[in-house]
Amino acid sequence: MQTIFVLNGPNLNLLGTREPEIYGSDTLDDIARMLDEQAKKLGVTIDMRQTNHEGVLVDWLHEAREVGAKAVLLNAGAYTHTSIALLDAIKAIGVPVIEVHLSDPSQREEFRHISYVGMAAIDEVKGLGPRSYSVALAKAAAL
Repeated sequence: MQTIFVLNGPNLNLLGTREPEIYGSDTLDDIARMLDEQAKKLGVTIDMRQTNHEGVLVDWLHEAREVGAKAVLLNAGAYTHTSIALLDAIKAIGVPVIEVHLSDPSQREEFRHISYVGMAAIDEVKGLGPRSYSVALAKAAAL
């Protein structure tokens, strides 16, 4: 069975309590359970992880290449708007990456309008709350 990495960046471990008016009340564990159920129906497995450290995200992107992952769903959090290292890693790995956001960064503060992740990702799903992950997983499974 093919594996899809679901990588989450800084502060996403605080979902459920962090600015629920923006990010909702679901926790990352809630989203993981939803994706596990969906993955079974789609015939794929997910490997879901979270870190607050940019270099760890880069290492995990490299690992996705090394293990032959089918795709990566990447919610890089604030690193989306700052990390050229993530941009370079996405370009280097040869694994399709779909950018994921619970909110719609283009409708938020101006500094969130740039996406270095989006410069290399094959697609993006944003602004659907936890459903953003579900839609992105369906897209990744269909690749």
